[in-house]
Amino acid sequence: MPRLEIAEDGFRLDDHPFRIISGGLHYFRVHPGHWADRLRKARLLGLNTVETYVPWNLHAPRPGVFRLDGGLDLPRFLELAAAEGLHVLLRPGPYICAEWEGGGLPSWLLTEEGIELRSGDPRFLAAVDGYLAALLPPLKPYLGDAGGPVLAVQLENEYGAHGDDAGYLADLAGLLRAHGVGVPLFTCDQPADLARGGLDGVLRTVNLGSRVAAGLDALRTVQPTGPLMCSEFWIGWFDRWGGIHTTRDAADAAADLDRLLAAGASVNIYMFHGGTNFGLTNGANDKGTYRPTVTSYDYDALLDEAGDPTPKYTVFREVIARHEPVPGEPLPAAAPKAAYGPVPLTHTAGLLDQADALATPVTAADRPLTLEELGRPFGFVLYDTDLPTPGPALLHAERVHDRAQVFVDGRPVGVLERENHEHALAFTVPRPGARLTVLVENQGRVNYGPGLYDRKGLLGRTTVNGQPPAAWRSRALPLDTLDPLVLHPAADPARPPVGPAFHSGTFPVDEPADTFLHLDGWTKGLAWINGFPLGRYWSRGPQTALYVPGPVLLPGTNTITVLELHAAATAEVHLRATPSLGPTEE
Repeated sequence: MPRLEIAEDGFRLDDHPFRIISGGLHYFRVHPGHWADRLRKARLLGLNTVETYVPWNLHAPRPGVFRLDGGLDLPRFLELAAAEGLHVLLRPGPYICAEWEGGGLPSWLLTEEGIELRSGDPRFLAAVDGYLAALLPPLKPYLGDAGGPVLAVQLENEYGAHGDDAGYLADLAGLLRAHGVGVPLFTCDQPADLARGGLDGVLRTVNLGSRVAAGLDALRTVQPTGPLMCSEFWIGWFDRWGGIHTTRDAADAAADLDRLLAAGASVNIYMFHGGTNFGLTNGANDKGTYRPTVTSYDYDALLDEAGDPTPKYTVFREVIARHEPVPGEPLPAAAPKAAYGPVPLTHTAGLLDQADALATPVTAADRPLTLEELGRPFGFVLYDTDLPTPGPALLHAERVHDRAQVFVDGRPVGVLERENHEHALAFTVPRPGARLTVLVENQGRVNYGPGLYDRKGLLGRTTVNGQPPAAWRSRALPLDTLDPLVLHPAADPARPPVGPAFHSGTFPVDEPADTFLHLDGWTKGLAWINGFPLGRYWSRGPQTALYVPGPVLLPGTNTITVLELHAAATAEVHLRATPSLGPTEE
């Protein structure tokens, strides 16, 4: 594929004028079995390019480890894009935001006391250097200057909302060049941050969802010549637990797209297809109150979470056709969905009873250890200590990150939630030597703003009746595999035990197809099918069903496992053909 050039009057490709018509499609939020389908639908819309972030924290879960396999096989994604005739905008970070866990920054950076993330801190730059040294050589054949589909690479991400250190951006640019990136670099910022977030000699682009003329004027003010481009044209939004499902009128969004294209601008539609925060990968926001993001990243996009065209797809295609050629092929139809019916969960095991099988405790005097200190990025931390004196007690934790369930001798006595600024819990110690257990859920690291340094667990001084216990036993429960679990037939199949507990059942499949796991009557937890992590559920909504990609299912017998943290009113779940993303108005 030819190489992109930046001219004073716009982009040029193979020495011809070129406009980028792109859509956001994050490979790590889509089952790899669906990559080709989503890319084909991007081309049929009239896109000539797709954009993707690269999540450092998934590719490098631990220092010295780097993955490019399975759902992280970025070279294969780029090959499929090229096969579909699509170019690619690559956004490797190191920080990506994206409503993704920690903004893509790996949690092991947080073991460094006082490290300044997204800065010229030598420790941070050394880690970024190692990341790019692992990521970029395998991608070099896919860069435009080597004939590949990648047109351009982003430098950082909305840095102007965070800082104004041009030296840091220059260091990043130097690392990208040193590791073989020869294609153009670009930055993106919201209109008010364009001056702070850019770097001389690097193309600036603007992010916006409305007020198109004002945003493009702001871009022209700081960059008088060169291409006009909106790198994130927001056509929807993400959801948080306890909120509503956010939508944007299709005609309103299409009108702003028309304004962008009529102004001669290039555009990246955010999102073309949002996908799913599978497993424990959702991020969170904290602007005074912690707000975790839901599992679905539907984003009210042109393709819904299951990859089916929405009304926006049709009206956006009509707008694009006014300005650029679109394929004459028929529009894609919705994929088949299956309703596999109710699935009884017949086997169970208590999480606390399985603790020894899941992890070995680490004992530390005076304080509990964080998830990062225990060397795990995702999941839960299970703490316990012995209480020598019976009677009234007060547990006080300086900081709870993010949600702590408290037990005495295995019986639940309360919950502390970061979201509600809760730090203290009163209970009664029934006997000398009673066991205090605290199960802390990492509900997602903050992905935007000053709270990126977001360690998980019980942080700071943690006391019982004003004194630290003699010792805490700490276990990381990443739940990245369910293999160690031993589940037994439920004592009463109609009455599931109170959680935290695992519940499992099987169901038959003739022909695998997409479906949706509905958890009516369940409270809060996680779900897997055939070991594939579907994500979190929570009865508070708005989302009340989890998307199940068809490639996760197998012809024959399939297994559902649910970790319910509290209690369920039923012992069955349902696989239905329709989603449930929640109400759009409070």
